[in-house]
Amino acid sequence: MADANAAYLDHFDLDVTLRDAALDEHNRPTRRMIANAAIGMHVEDAYFSVRELREAVGWIHEGEAGGKRKLASILSNPTGDDYQRCIYFCLAGRGVVEMLDDLMWLEDLLEARGRIAGDIHRRKVKARPLVPPYVADEPDGPIVSGADDFRQGRSWWADPGLDA
Repeated sequence: MADANAAYLDHFDLDVTLRDAALDEHNRPTRRMIANAAIGMHVEDAYFSVRELREAVGWIHEGEAGGKRKLASILSNPTGDDYQRCIYFCLAGRGVVEMLDDLMWLEDLLEARGRIAGDIHRRKVKARPLVPPYVADEPDGPIVSGADDFRQGRSWWADPGLDA
């Protein structure tokens, strides 16, 4: 029976849930954007990058020391990738609570994707090759300043989603 099931899982698409989320009209536009941005990203890199970004934004929201330094470091890292900046700027200015909600949502999707990747690897099922969405590992163009004394705009304090 295991061999019969393997035929259905041959070349499993690890991005299928991200593709579905990106096309789901019931998802907020920001969720659709960040799901699209994660398609093709390496399984572990995508998850840990989003987790790190969510932690930094959460620290700032909670008033934790070092939160702004961490976010500035992520956005200004000259050896970092554009993926984290892409995710951040898809969500920037939308309200910190909504931003955190979307980051946690994506983190959950990416964690499940990683668990599935591990499971199919253990079963020796082939995964469809991920097509990296970025053509270079280094940032392309100007990056954000690394100063951790950046001004937090209105979106950090007034969340339109909380008015309802």
